[in-house]
Amino acid sequence: MELNLPLYAEDIRKILPHRYPFLLVDRVTEIEPGVSVKGYKMVTANEPHFTGHYPDYNVMPGVLITEAMAQLGGVAILSQPDFQGKRPLLSGIDGARYRGQVRPGDKLEMELTIDRLKGRLGKGSGKAYVDGKLVAEATILFALVEAE
Repeated sequence: MELNLPLYAEDIRKILPHRYPFLLVDRVTEIEPGVSVKGYKMVTANEPHFTGHYPDYNVMPGVLITEAMAQLGGVAILSQPDFQGKRPLLSGIDGARYRGQVRPGDKLEMELTIDRLKGRLGKGSGKAYVDGKLVAEATILFALVEAE
């Protein structure tokens, strides 16, 4: 797979199985397939979770921030020829910490490093930032399964 950076939404959709409203990566800016990846999500007020997650004070749920980091990691894994056509599944989250709020209008910048990939199981370390400030971090465990 040839990767011409940056990867835009239409490029990301060719790699990940996720679709709106659950595709949480807007752009990939750096990638070393199977090793590391950087990208971002533009947080907007019209996202469906904001209608019920504090409608008078919109805050992006931490689990969605973690999911966005996991999806970014999925791009790094699925861009490798051996894993194309696989489906990445979240299998665990360790050490998740949320250190700041993510609100509409924010650019959620993320990075993930693949720490281990053995067979169909792996682990990655993710961090998310808004305006250069660390807002979340987690170790993300995943499994790769056959796409049906």
